[in-house]
Amino acid sequence: MSKAPVLDLLMHEMSLAAPGGFAVGLHIRYVSPLIMVNTYPDDWQEVYTAKLYGLRDPTLAWGLSHNGTRRWSQIGLPDPFGILPEAAQYGMVYGMIASIGPMSSRTIAGATRADREFTDSEMELIQRLVQRMHDLSEPPARLSKPQVEALRCIADGDRHAAAAAKLGISESAFKARLTSARQKLMARTTAEAVQRAKEYGLI
Repeated sequence: MSKAPVLDLLMHEMSLAAPGGFAVGLHIRYVSPLIMVNTYPDDWQEVYTAKLYGLRDPTLAWGLSHNGTRRWSQIGLPDPFGILPEAAQYGMVYGMIASIGPMSSRTIAGATRADREFTDSEMELIQRLVQRMHDLSEPPARLSKPQVEALRCIADGDRHAAAAAKLGISESAFKARLTSARQKLMARTTAEAVQRAKEYGLI
């Protein structure tokens, strides 16, 4: 059974817990997350990207060097670019960070609201949600031989019919292999599954 619907439900619960928006990067390795979801205001996302704030964000710096949760107002790290005051102009006045997992596969989530600080119980809830997302989306250590063969065919540019003929199986069996590989890799498309399999050295 695919884990994607469960992950979608957890993301919905996060949206309810963070009325000002949230951003979560699951299993960050080599700077890039396996899965990234960002519901912060679109205008803020554009500013954040254009100004390269990801390299300067004190909340992200805290998340990369700590495990646990912290309110933005209590991080205590320098913010020479004024990222947090600028974020407040987009309705992200109060926020928190949750960081989970080892440095080799860290999950970091930020959550915001405009009206008040997050309470301790709200932060605990968000941390539990992020922990469940982290556990659910743990990349597989390996793929089965049929899954690897199917993804390699796609990576080599083969169409389904040609790939099935190459492997000596029916086209429906080939598609079933791709579906199982996508589910195991938490990928929504075959192209995404191929990319993730490559990134994790599985094909």
